[in-house]
Amino acid sequence: MADLTALALICSLTPSPAPSSSELMARHVLDELATHGVSGTSLRVVDHNVMPGVQVDMGDGDAWPGIRDKILAADILVIATPIWMGHPSSITQRVMERLDADLAETDNEGRPIMYGKVAVVAVVGNEDGAHKTVADTQQGLNDVGFTLPAQGATYWVGEAMQTVDYKDLKAVPEKVASATAGAARNAAHLARFLRTSQYPAG
Repeated sequence: MADLTALALICSLTPSPAPSSSELMARHVLDELATHGVSGTSLRVVDHNVMPGVQVDMGDGDAWPGIRDKILAADILVIATPIWMGHPSSITQRVMERLDADLAETDNEGRPIMYGKVAVVAVVGNEDGAHKTVADTQQGLNDVGFTLPAQGATYWVGEAMQTVDYKDLKAVPEKVASATAGAARNAAHLARFLRTSQYPAG
């Protein structure tokens, strides 16, 4: 039985129900996590009214507080983002800006509220920029208090200026599948460790 939980935030610019390469990549990460006792769910952020701002709750109609509750309930957060113009998507940036509010939120022992949670980044695109996109996203997650596993990211980048997307592939390339499996394995191991060995209070 699963003893850990994961939430994948899919930061595609494409609303449901249209196919999304980021959603497919997130599903592959969650599938790998499941082999290590992690039950996972996902949501496509663009389908929800996540208002701009850097507060926990931006007021009437803001969907972020409900999404934040799901993050707080999970052991592992997966951020799945496409590359746009060499950067994480604007939806990813919106998520990071909303997470910024939690820099000031602490648990009962005074630790940042995201301490003890693990984060994985998954990236898809058909242009260069995967490493930069991973680096930008992981840095923000680390600032907020998430812990990053060794090699805690996976990505696929297609040929530049072509139209083939991750969702168009007949099979996942072996190197990508290996990176996804490794990120999931290390994330589950780290989350299980942190559940029983939380960071010390300041």
